[in-house]
Amino acid sequence: MEKLVPIIPIRDGIIFPNIDSVLTFGRPKSLAALETAFQHERIVCFVLQKNSKLNEPTPEDLYSVGTLSRIERMIRTDGEINAQVKGISRVKILSYEEHDQFLLAKVVELPEVFDTSAEIKAICNHVTNQFRKAINLGKSVDFLTFMNIMSDNLPSELADLIASVLDIKPQERQELLEETQVKVRLEKIIDLLAKEIKILEIERRLSSKTNERFEKGAKEALLRERLKTIEKELGQSDEDGEVRELSEKIKKARMPEDVEEKARKELKKLGQMNQFNPEAGYIRNYLDWLISLPWSTESKNNVDIKAAEKILDDDHYGLEKVKERIVEYLAVHKLAGKMKGPILCFVGPPGVGKTSIGKSIARSLDRKFVRVSLGGIRDEAEIRGHRRTYVGALPGRIIQGIKDSGTRNPVFMLDEIDKVGADFRGDPSSALLEALDPEQNNQFSDHYLEVPFDLSDVMFVTTANVLDTIPPALRDRLEIINFAGYTQFEKFKIAKEFLLRKQIDSHGLSDKTVDFSDDAIKFIIAHYTREAGVRSLERQIATILRKVAKKIAEGKTKKIVVSEKNVPKFLGPIKIRSTILEKKDEIGMSTGLAWTEAGGDILFIEVALMPGKGNLILTGQLGDVMKESCQAAMSYIRARAYQLGLSEKFYQKLDVHVHVPEGAVPKDGPSAGIAITTAIISALTRIPVNRKIGMTGEITLRGRVLEIGGVKEKVIAAHRAGLKTIILPKENKKDLEDVPKEVLRDLKFVFVSHMDEALGVALTKPLVKEKIKEVLESRPVLHAPSPYQAD
Repeated sequence: MEKLVPIIPIRDGIIFPNIDSVLTFGRPKSLAALETAFQHERIVCFVLQKNSKLNEPTPEDLYSVGTLSRIERMIRTDGEINAQVKGISRVKILSYEEHDQFLLAKVVELPEVFDTSAEIKAICNHVTNQFRKAINLGKSVDFLTFMNIMSDNLPSELADLIASVLDIKPQERQELLEETQVKVRLEKIIDLLAKEIKILEIERRLSSKTNERFEKGAKEALLRERLKTIEKELGQSDEDGEVRELSEKIKKARMPEDVEEKARKELKKLGQMNQFNPEAGYIRNYLDWLISLPWSTESKNNVDIKAAEKILDDDHYGLEKVKERIVEYLAVHKLAGKMKGPILCFVGPPGVGKTSIGKSIARSLDRKFVRVSLGGIRDEAEIRGHRRTYVGALPGRIIQGIKDSGTRNPVFMLDEIDKVGADFRGDPSSALLEALDPEQNNQFSDHYLEVPFDLSDVMFVTTANVLDTIPPALRDRLEIINFAGYTQFEKFKIAKEFLLRKQIDSHGLSDKTVDFSDDAIKFIIAHYTREAGVRSLERQIATILRKVAKKIAEGKTKKIVVSEKNVPKFLGPIKIRSTILEKKDEIGMSTGLAWTEAGGDILFIEVALMPGKGNLILTGQLGDVMKESCQAAMSYIRARAYQLGLSEKFYQKLDVHVHVPEGAVPKDGPSAGIAITTAIISALTRIPVNRKIGMTGEITLRGRVLEIGGVKEKVIAAHRAGLKTIILPKENKKDLEDVPKEVLRDLKFVFVSHMDEALGVALTKPLVKEKIKEVLESRPVLHAPSPYQAD
């Protein structure tokens, strides 16, 4: 039978039939519906909202099944109504009627389907038992509700009573309300009760464990206090076992007096502290760090100089300056008995052995080796540590490394020191100033330790690819040792004596399964690698051996010979020509020498002339200094146009375009000055430049050739590229001492102090020289003086 009743939306709860509930209403439409219903038949319909956050839900926001209820009593308060209501039956909303003050709808009762079979009775008994089990596990239910559930109820009433107290979501309650099949509803309640019981069991177990731990801790604390009282009565120390153990460790650590005093002070504080105090854990960690540091433990130095030299030679080919410096340190240590550890800085391109030589140094000195990579570090606390006030504070990487080594005099490598950054957290390079200063590091202060640690016996070794990014104050504390790129001969020796054997072993091969010829190694170096170090060379060798291992593993052959002829079968077509020189001498093109982070390289200077208005066009991603070199070269040529056989106004009708190939690569520096000048003069005089001559040197407006840097790297690059003659500034003659002898044997060097001397060598034909003394005397001095005149 249809009824027209007020509809009251409910945000979260659901009223089940036969259940008394007390609800509070505050929304205007809900208050109007209650007032109207209370004045008439006191019948309303409660319906759950689909979205509990809506303040004024529409019919579309409500479920279609609700509970027809009677308002038993009502109490009005300030803006709210508290009402006691009782559910009557399930109803389905058929349609909503228009009403201004509240929602009004036609509803029809939903009949419930159940029987009184033995199965229903069994299900009811099971539900009751499960509910009783939940109560025993701690489920909270008021006594009156519990007694109602335990009394004799119809199956439908039992289902609704238990559904009203289950700890489930509103959507799940709505599903139980909409279910008219009593048996199905009871089965759903059994599943929901089972889940709740499982959760209650887990909570009971966790609570039990927590109580056990608390009781155990309280018991231990009580017994510990009693033990202290007994020991005090007996006249014994009031320190417990842990404090006594730490005290013994402090004594064995043989700390300096001031450090031991600090440790004893912290230990006393720990002994007076309750074990549950969070500060106790911090103090314990602090004392563990102090105890674990090697305050007096050190490695005995190996002062056998010949044995150390042998170890260094066995591990690395070349690197004579590094080996010499280590041997010098050993010699002084042997004579003096003690000396401050040196602070070495190995600077060079990647892959030349800077990091690996550190391990060899430690082995030759018979010391422990510690390596810390500083690349990308931006926090000062990484070096000095965090203060103990911070949760999870630790000492810095230096103190951690000392602890890990177990000695106070390891070889300590700070790798990639040029890649240390700085941000709002501090500047790590500034924190390194104290550690890397031999005059200060005997009192190195770590923020966490708060006591000085002596680093004067530590041999610090740092590595870097460039010096430019290292702050001047830090660079001043370092003893710089430059690592130049390897020559092809050195690469061959390294590959043959070190890399090849290492890769053969790592690939599971042996001399019985692979034969790698010397010519094959040289061919790989010349045609598949172009680098200062040997990393790429090692990768190419590994590539070949992987392919060899595959063929042998497949059973196709028992032994493979790697020769010069079959290297392309393994590595593909040749990647680098044996020489990168031009096939013939070119006009307007010279060969310069450059220094790069990867060692040395050669670069071509190309000059093109075209009709114009005297513009100087510069391309090839040149830096400011290199652009100024081009302008200086042009000014020098204009000033000496007469001596060069050029028209004084040649530049007025010409544009000069200077280009350095490989435009994606930035280039800068003054050392290409004579190469640029030579290329421009060649283009203007139509005289080719000798393609087998490389040149480097800075040029002034007066034509003087000034000293430059990176001679060793540049000469090695020239040798690698197949040049035969090198033009160098006269002041750089001394730098050839560092160049390997096998390179010097293959090259001819011409040392010049003026541009005219360089032109006499670089150009394939001599310049036309005319005697113009009387002309020069009658003109203003706007040109550079002759190289044969006094500067």
